[in-house]
Amino acid sequence: MIEQSIDDGEAYRIVLDGKKVGGVVIKVEGEKGDLDLLFVAPSVHSKGIGYAAWCEVEKLHPEVKVWETVTPYFEQRNIHFYVNRCGFHIVEFFNKYHQDPNDPEMNAEKQDEQFPDGMFRFEKVIR
Repeated sequence: MIEQSIDDGEAYRIVLDGKKVGGVVIKVEGEKGDLDLLFVAPSVHSKGIGYAAWCEVEKLHPEVKVWETVTPYFEQRNIHFYVNRCGFHIVEFFNKYHQDPNDPEMNAEKQDEQFPDGMFRFEKVIR
């Protein structure tokens, strides 16, 4: 999944004071954007770096009207970041009873193994 995202999308490094501290992988198709990966080193968490990186992504792609991403149900830090900092809304909950139709490789058994508590799907609509 990550390899496909990098091959089909755009990958950026997040650099702070000359050091690589994170990265972003996105895919954009017209007015729809997918945030496939956004990560920041734990040593620089809570310093606004992830939020600043996200703001730059939005500036790079003003044509995007709807951004989408997913994160595991148990990742409270991620959920807080996407909902309270970046303005996303939770729109769907993927689990073994309701699988992601866009991820044909993820069946109920894999879902249970990899993400036993499920995944939230988020959307941010730009007005």
